[in-house]
Amino acid sequence: MSVAHTLADKVAIVTGAGGRGNSIGRAYALALAAAGASVLVADLDLDGAQAVVDEIASRGSEARAVRVDIADPASVRAMAGFARDAWGGVDILVNNAAMMAEITRRPLMDCPLEDWDKVLQVNLTGALNCCQAVVPMMVERGGGKIVNQVSGGAFPPMGLYGISKLALVGLTTALAYELGSRNINVNAIAPGITNSDAGRKLTPQESPIRQMLERTVAMRVDGQPDDLVGPLLLLCSDAGSWIQGQVLHVDGGWIIRP
Repeated sequence: MSVAHTLADKVAIVTGAGGRGNSIGRAYALALAAAGASVLVADLDLDGAQAVVDEIASRGSEARAVRVDIADPASVRAMAGFARDAWGGVDILVNNAAMMAEITRRPLMDCPLEDWDKVLQVNLTGALNCCQAVVPMMVERGGGKIVNQVSGGAFPPMGLYGISKLALVGLTTALAYELGSRNINVNAIAPGITNSDAGRKLTPQESPIRQMLERTVAMRVDGQPDDLVGPLLLLCSDAGSWIQGQVLHVDGGWIIRP
């Protein structure tokens, strides 16, 4: 591993990082721990978070599990306080938790407002809750890194999920301007179709979206959670210290911009 990507003495929170299967949050938590960070594995499913912590511990790194509901500001503040009590603060926040496969796919004209509100409360407001809870600790420690998980499905937005992720791009941009002077990098990763458990549920092999992408993507449609690890480590390390307010498209050439 490059010295520039070493995260020794750093503290990272990864939301939505629980799970015993092949998930992006799990891959992120394992990678940050392998790079030297102490990792708080945060998830609504505490047992799933603990399973990832046990896996990290088996590889000789340090991690702890906490249950969090990112839509609940009090729960998020408790998560941040847990990190402060355990390690003295937070240097890295990965806003990975989101509703995706649980969202009923329907035309927006048929979308109940309660569904709209719930998805935005988690996918957008949840990320803001987490930023508000940890940024003061980052400032105390001289800076930090925030990485928001968006989606190729936001360019252009496809349904409610895509709209929520495009809104998260807007939050990323606004926070990059606001926090840059405090030495806090704020960026986003936009995965393409990823062979995580949730990704396979959302876009099975017979999915029209997958079939369309197979005709248009420049390289390959399918990625693995580990394909996202390199960009994450870049954005979380000193190697990415001059990257601000950007969306890294990691999708095999789904979204290509000049």
